[in-house]
Amino acid sequence: MKMILPSAPSLAVLAATCAAVASCAPAKAPAPPAAAPRAPAAATQAAPEAPRPDPLTRPELNRLAVELDLPLFWIADRNGSGAVDPDEIATPWHHTTPPAWVASGAFTPAFTAAYAAMTRIKAEGHPRAGLDDAEKRRRDAVLAELAGGRPSLLRSDFREASAEDRAIVGHLLTVAELIEQIHAKQRGTTGMAERIPPDDPASRALFWRNQGPWCEQPKTRDNPDCSALPDRPPRLTGVYPARLQQDKKFCAALEARPDQKALLSPFTVVVEENGALKAVPYSQAYRPEMEAVSRELRAAADAIQSPGEAAFKAYLLAAAQAFLDDRWELADEPWAKMNAENSAWYLRVGPDETYWEPCSRKAGFHVSFARINQESLVWQRKLDPVKADMEAAFAELAGAPYKARKVAFHLPDFIDIVLNAGESRAATGGTAGQSLPNWGPVATEGRGRTVVMANFLQDDDSRAALREATSSLVCKATLEGMSFERSVATMGTVLHEAAHNLGPAQGYEVKGKTDDEIFGGPLASMLEELKAQTGALYFADWLARKGVIDPSLARRIEARDIVWALGQAGRGMYTAGGEARPYGQLAAIQLGSLLDAGALAFHRGEVAANGEDKGCFSIQADRLPAAAEALARTVLGIKARGDKAGVLRLREAYVDGDGAWKTLRGVIEERMQRMPFGSVVYAIER
Repeated sequence: MKMILPSAPSLAVLAATCAAVASCAPAKAPAPPAAAPRAPAAATQAAPEAPRPDPLTRPELNRLAVELDLPLFWIADRNGSGAVDPDEIATPWHHTTPPAWVASGAFTPAFTAAYAAMTRIKAEGHPRAGLDDAEKRRRDAVLAELAGGRPSLLRSDFREASAEDRAIVGHLLTVAELIEQIHAKQRGTTGMAERIPPDDPASRALFWRNQGPWCEQPKTRDNPDCSALPDRPPRLTGVYPARLQQDKKFCAALEARPDQKALLSPFTVVVEENGALKAVPYSQAYRPEMEAVSRELRAAADAIQSPGEAAFKAYLLAAAQAFLDDRWELADEPWAKMNAENSAWYLRVGPDETYWEPCSRKAGFHVSFARINQESLVWQRKLDPVKADMEAAFAELAGAPYKARKVAFHLPDFIDIVLNAGESRAATGGTAGQSLPNWGPVATEGRGRTVVMANFLQDDDSRAALREATSSLVCKATLEGMSFERSVATMGTVLHEAAHNLGPAQGYEVKGKTDDEIFGGPLASMLEELKAQTGALYFADWLARKGVIDPSLARRIEARDIVWALGQAGRGMYTAGGEARPYGQLAAIQLGSLLDAGALAFHRGEVAANGEDKGCFSIQADRLPAAAEALARTVLGIKARGDKAGVLRLREAYVDGDGAWKTLRGVIEERMQRMPFGSVVYAIER
């Protein structure tokens, strides 16, 4: 479960630029099972420093690099020169093999050509000559979709690492490429990129970022012109037959079948043979790629010679076997035994979360690869002694028939992400924390593992953008009491992920039925996330009353959680395909209920902290703990009793119902959507 931001260049010049940067034609996906690692291109002879009379600003260069589908990022203007320098460049992980932008401390011809192309686009716009009106509208919509995301760099440097570590990284990058292929099959997008016009790099960039042709940003996802492909294909996943998906209620139809447990089992693909539906295990449906992943995981395990990484090696070998036989629960055992004290690495590879598909039942393949951040040990030592008390508190709030149980989950490890791939690689925003597994004995016995992605969207650009967006919504005095530092956001995520493992959690049954069966997949997912996020808000004050954290830190955590909720509500309640956005909906329920309880207030006549927008929110800190406890009691009680009518009432009151709160949500959406959301790009140097 997740926690879960009029003239054009001549054709000749454009063609020359494309050839120089090796990016204007889509790269052919490696034929499984032999996906080639993303090795850097051979060093290119450095070009003499060319004058740049009209230098691009850093935001312009990073935006235009995306629009031209270039794996290029300006990290920072370190010397304050106002112009990019060779030691300020990073090369993000990408679907093409990038050229060398820098050699011998100077820019290469590839960079010079790319810079010239970006400068021309800035001056003249993207070429539109010869396109009909429909294609012009589509390409303009694609640019608007890309503008909804601001590149946020996660950079990892293994150039001075040991040979063992570099070998591990190399094999896992190949695994990540293969997982991207599997997830493309799951999403139903395999082969689609070949239909992108060759002179349309922006659409290639959209397809790569969104893992498909469909637009996702709030301002463009409902635009019928917005697609990376001129034929604008409908959104159909690859885990159910296309025929079924013609009916928007096909998920409910599957849930009503007597064989629904088999068909909706998480590790299978539903196929149709001779008019009959059957579930095919992942290891059969994706056999070539699965076998290739298995080989690479074994190779990574073989590279480990350090006795201190025995736990990591055991997980790699178990995961390699699971890709052959679908026994994911066996791989969960060694994975759950890894922690910040027995490995420097974090890896989760396989099928886990279900939010990505319309029925919220099929596990999406992903890779989350990271280094362990030792700061987590401080918080584990603080919270470990009170885990049982936290469970008892949740049990009291939940009420009958739920009873407190012995909990053995690991409190969150902090991890510094190296790379997310497949279902974990979000177009914008992304997962700040995760509690896994979702099924099997490790989950049901409370032995799961929780992580907080401590470096995710924590760069200076992301914090500045979040502060700017927040200042348009909250009152000045409220903003002054907020903290945008990583440590505060991280602690809120710790509590969210801990709450996933407490109370009626994954695997809890009421009268023999799981939450998926009681509520349906999408509603069950939203309710579980609402439980976790409300639990985070509740436990901040609870820990302060227990003397575990300082009350001033509790207030900062609470305020930061309100900011998170405003951001999620600001992205809307539903996707372009009409599926529920679990985080948006839980945020709407949480914010709406806090307003009703007087813990939040909206002052229509007061100017927001930015000094421009009229109308702002304030946090009534003295009322917030009681309001959070009341909401936690409601939500936990709904889960404990399997009360579907109760959660539907919450959704109707705060998500779907008309009235003042819906109008106010429109204000939140308009202001939050002014700023592009963070779009994480990964640079791995080795």
